[in-house]
Amino acid sequence: MTTQDINWIEESMNFVKIILGSALMAAAISLFLVPAKIITGGTPGLAMIIYFLSDISLGVAMLLVNIPLLIAGFHFVDLGFAIRSIITMIITAVLVDVFAAYVPFPELHSLLLSTLYGGILAGIGIALVLKAQASAGGTSIVARILTQYTRIRPAQTVLFMDMLILIAVGFIFRDMEQLLWSMISIYVTAQVIDKLLTGAVSEKIVHIVSDQYQAISQAIQQQLHRDGTLLPGTSFNQQQNKQILFVVVHARRLPQLRNLVKAIDPEAIMVVIEASEVMGNSRLREGLKNTP
Repeated sequence: MTTQDINWIEESMNFVKIILGSALMAAAISLFLVPAKIITGGTPGLAMIIYFLSDISLGVAMLLVNIPLLIAGFHFVDLGFAIRSIITMIITAVLVDVFAAYVPFPELHSLLLSTLYGGILAGIGIALVLKAQASAGGTSIVARILTQYTRIRPAQTVLFMDMLILIAVGFIFRDMEQLLWSMISIYVTAQVIDKLLTGAVSEKIVHIVSDQYQAISQAIQQQLHRDGTLLPGTSFNQQQNKQILFVVVHARRLPQLRNLVKAIDPEAIMVVIEASEVMGNSRLREGLKNTP
């Protein structure tokens, strides 16, 4: 990465995301998880173990745990990613101690609230850091590397590795209740990361098999203002050719689509599939203003 290769506007946006993400992670750890003694996953979880078992501050412990992974990051990722990750880890480590020492926060007596809000804030923070093409350290670095070279989602990697860490924590502290609360917090964090990175997709993939495919496709265009695709098909005995309608609709329009299909062809087969990610637009131009 050279000076000529740097997109300063993009890097400025990344830096803003890093600051916000680091602040949210630090707040989740210092204000919600540590007071409730809920061990989170990754390097913060390892740092919390060191913090509870020694006199080292949590911020210093986080930096000590991250040093080997920083070295690994330089070997397996590009220079820009490594530099942004260093900045993220330093800001998070500093803010963790600053929040603990200087931010007055009322004590929560509900483990449920500490677990949920700690997990949600941590998930938002990690997602912002990952969107900024950086890592908060620990399993996030591993997740970033695997995402670059495989199809494994970051949240899946983080969840799996964090569970292994929590099992080790259970043997050390021998407190099953705290371990279970920690698992819930990590699950919430993973779900938030996944939703923010892949998007909370509200679209549904619909396949319709009907002899009245022409009438159904016209009705979809006229009433739902959606375009679709006709896919050729053949029955198992290869004696009958079929046309399969492929269309993407908003979840709120499914009841209307279902009634539309049943009114035209009660014998039609309609299969609805969850869409994990949608790129592009299948709305017809004249229906853009009236459809969700």
